[in-house]
Amino acid sequence: MPELPEVETVARGLAKRLEGRKLAKVETRRGDLRWPFPKGFAKRLTGRRVVKVRRRAKYIVAELDDGNALLAHLGMSGRMLLSKGRPALEAHDHVIIETDDGWVLRFNDARRFGMMDIVATDALERHKLIRGIGPEPLGNDFSGPVLAAALKGKKTSIKAAILDQKVVAGVGNIYASEALYRARISPKRMAYTVQGDRAEKLAAAIKAVLNEAVAAGGSSLRDYVQADGELGYFQHKWRVYEKEGRDCPHCGGKIRRIVQGGRSTFYCPSCQR
Repeated sequence: MPELPEVETVARGLAKRLEGRKLAKVETRRGDLRWPFPKGFAKRLTGRRVVKVRRRAKYIVAELDDGNALLAHLGMSGRMLLSKGRPALEAHDHVIIETDDGWVLRFNDARRFGMMDIVATDALERHKLIRGIGPEPLGNDFSGPVLAAALKGKKTSIKAAILDQKVVAGVGNIYASEALYRARISPKRMAYTVQGDRAEKLAAAIKAVLNEAVAAGGSSLRDYVQADGELGYFQHKWRVYEKEGRDCPHCGGKIRRIVQGGRSTFYCPSCQR
């Protein structure tokens, strides 16, 4: 599933072509994705002007000129692809949006775990999918003390805790492993023990790895591409993820893989404590 850097990259790509443009034509080629489209979905979007495109956690938000917003999630395999002019459509192009200046956005989702909804912009934070999500890790509201407060009393592993969207928004499996490695914190450490200096280091590591990944266009795995069809490149900068058995770049020990909550975790047991 695309994580924060991938969704941020897609949102920025969409912003370049959609902000200020009118949605001249909207077409749905089926009645649902993960859930049914809201009633009158295409009609409600047609003719609207896009005011702003942004990201909230792992969701893309396109604010419209009528006070509503298009809320979208890429799911497991979703891709948002932009082209100048209407291309030959593919089997899994489920939503087609054409702008008044000739750009075409296709939402392609082979597995249909993605979603789209229309919600009042001022009610977005109360939406059932957004309500309760924690602070944005790239924003000023996220810091060591904020993270420490969220982790206080949590009797789960720190890896599981930072994957909890109520603790911090948007962090997924890849970047959790990478951030914990940079902070020299074992993924098996109990979350409530990450306080003070440890929390400061982890918050800084989360910010750093996410910012670097965004700058590299995210990590391209399986279906993910940027809005212009280009691949991301951060997978070439992974330090531990999918590096089982290789030498730790920091201490030379062997990187190990364990399974936590059904997901692979990669870490160095020699230098992560």
